[in-house]
Amino acid sequence: MELAFIPSPSHGVVHLGPIPLRGYAFCIIIGVFVAVWLGGKRWVARGGRPGTVADIAVWAVPFGLVGGRLYHVITDYELYFTDGKDWVDAFKIWQGGLGIWGAIAFGALGAWIGCRRRGIALPAYADAIAPGIAFAQAVGRWGNWFNQELYGRPTDLPWALKIDAAHRPEATPDIATYHPTFLYESLWCVGVALLVLWADRRFRLGHGRAFALYVAAYTVGRFWIEHMRVDYAHRILGMRLNDWTAIVVFVAAVVYFVLVGRKRPGREEVVEPGYVPDGAEPSAAEDAEEPEPEPATKADSEPESAAEPDSEEASSKTP
Repeated sequence: MELAFIPSPSHGVVHLGPIPLRGYAFCIIIGVFVAVWLGGKRWVARGGRPGTVADIAVWAVPFGLVGGRLYHVITDYELYFTDGKDWVDAFKIWQGGLGIWGAIAFGALGAWIGCRRRGIALPAYADAIAPGIAFAQAVGRWGNWFNQELYGRPTDLPWALKIDAAHRPEATPDIATYHPTFLYESLWCVGVALLVLWADRRFRLGHGRAFALYVAAYTVGRFWIEHMRVDYAHRILGMRLNDWTAIVVFVAAVVYFVLVGRKRPGREEVVEPGYVPDGAEPSAAEDAEEPEPEPATKADSEPESAAEPDSEEASSKTP
């Protein structure tokens, strides 16, 4: 008998008249707003133009959603393209199924396009939005709570998550409470965001290192949380696919953090070329962009008297 547990919502959808409000989508939307809001504040604090983060997010967010869905569908293709399955379900994103690895990769591609259109370096933009992305993931994970998905092994701990019979694993149909891995990951992401904010302020991280720190810290938590989950996943050498992905991404992030830290320590002086915040003096980098005056010609450099002799002197030498 369970004395305490976290209940699951009886419905993941609330109908406002004819309009369905889905908890999963609602969490994703709130997370996006949090990331853009915090990223915008950090961008302005670094000397960028207000509104730039939101403008680039117009590219990054759709790309991220498509990439997240593609990763999920490709790695769990048997849920949509095997006998008895309907391939149309692959487009029903509101039912859950966004892979963070694909979302970050495609989102970075969209952000790169937006940055390139504005002449901004992608690493500087990534540093500004890194903690906001972590907070967005913390909020977005609650969408799994609404859908009663992606939970862990059975447990009777006081914070166990109660799952309805229709959503329980086939191997444990009579067990009602499981580890709330969505909650573990949500709390971990909050910790990652706070870590990045602290490290960025303490060490003035720049050139993409704040983003690399976010990636490395997130993958550590994702590794042990992924190991607890009981939903179906492809396995390689006994480990879930996402565990291997976390290892590879962690190594890449740490290598980037170390190499860039040695090659380009500190933070960018200018994050948005051509923009000077109100009350700020133009930086040396911006001064260097001003066109230099054209070098004077030989005729211009000579005194007028040398270039054009006095008329009386000229006439006296005339035979």
